[in-house]
Amino acid sequence: MHYSYGAALRGGFLKLCAAVLLGPCVINPAMSADQHRPVVQAWVTSADQSRLLLREPDVSFQSGTEASHSIVVDAHIRYQQMVGFGAALTDASAWLIQTRMNPEQREALLQDLFGRSGGVGLSFTRLTIGASDFSRSHYSFDDMPAGQSDLALAHFSIAPNRADVMPVIKRALTINPSLRVMASPWSAPGWMKTTDSLIAGTLRPDAYGVFADYLLRYLDAYSAEGVPIFALTLQNEPHFEPGDYPGMRLDPAARAALIGKYLGPKLAKRGSATRILDWDHNWDLPEQPLAVLADPVARQYVAGVAWHCYGGAAPAQSVVHDAYPDKETYFTECSGGDWSPHALLSATRDVIIGSVRGWAKGVLLWNLALDENRGPHTGGCTDCSGVVTINSVSGAVTRNPEYYALAHLSRFVHPGAYRIASSVSNSVQYLPPVSAQIFPLYRLVQNDFYYA
Repeated sequence: MHYSYGAALRGGFLKLCAAVLLGPCVINPAMSADQHRPVVQAWVTSADQSRLLLREPDVSFQSGTEASHSIVVDAHIRYQQMVGFGAALTDASAWLIQTRMNPEQREALLQDLFGRSGGVGLSFTRLTIGASDFSRSHYSFDDMPAGQSDLALAHFSIAPNRADVMPVIKRALTINPSLRVMASPWSAPGWMKTTDSLIAGTLRPDAYGVFADYLLRYLDAYSAEGVPIFALTLQNEPHFEPGDYPGMRLDPAARAALIGKYLGPKLAKRGSATRILDWDHNWDLPEQPLAVLADPVARQYVAGVAWHCYGGAAPAQSVVHDAYPDKETYFTECSGGDWSPHALLSATRDVIIGSVRGWAKGVLLWNLALDENRGPHTGGCTDCSGVVTINSVSGAVTRNPEYYALAHLSRFVHPGAYRIASSVSNSVQYLPPVSAQIFPLYRLVQNDFYYA
């Protein structure tokens, strides 16, 4: 039996502890100063799917004899304050929700995903600025014929998003006004790049200013539609140039210059609340965001660092956090797929627990929804899975393991909650933020403290 991360509130501790540590365990009485021993709820998801976010009988704290294994929770030691959990509303996800579901199916799914009353309450999502591999065509918001440019951005338009992305994200915000939206480009418009194409290449230095303006136009266009962008990255996976979908290499020096000389000052002059996040790429190259943060000009405009799961391990987040503890940490992409036979376990332990223990304030998986053929997509991953699968003919929904991994967090850990300290042994030595052990999530009923 695997109890997913967050599968239990306080009372589920005993079951999880016994299942994971293979020995007797008790709750140290020091964990609860409340003499009333509050009744708490337990929710369980099992790997065999016999129990899916199932509420078990309520339980309560009680005193017990110290056993060989116990976990001590200390609400007085606080770490980061959480923004939320969710997944990316890619073009593919939005198109399926908007065009392959009838209105009743669509509303039921969005209420389930984003609703706080009966739903799992996802409170963080990501949009793509232009096309990604999970789009039905390759485009930017200012495409021009080969050899032509548009320095005044006279042709800028978010029209490609109006039929599906815009109505879905606006409805999600109506259902959950606490939803935070971040956005990432996969490529600048081709005419700004060395390849004159959305595919491969890098941003020309003479285009830094106009690319910054392009991103500001995006922020303005979405804000005008009632969709404020909470955070912005310069480039998705800037250390990778895919060969069959939009992408763009931006090395640390280029990102530092773009942030420090162009985008950062422009946002600051506006008094914008939109955060700039650097990196938006894998755990295996922490030296990349460290190089950007080492630039004193760029650093003043960088609010934090964003991470993906496809290389390295979550402790890299703590390396950067420890060097720059005033900068925020976000985990912004990881996809499930056929390569992951233990999806519930890996999403829970390696991604969610690992990233939150590595100071992540927000955790995002990749596609919110894909169809039965793992698409639609144009290039890129052919065997990725969505948080949910939408049948492209019937509109029927299948909830995948990643849905339950997220649900155990998003349903109970609301924005503004804190991660608090937890120990791994009777010696009350608190787990470091980078631990990848499987431990439950506790919601202290009397307050808003949580630990991850």
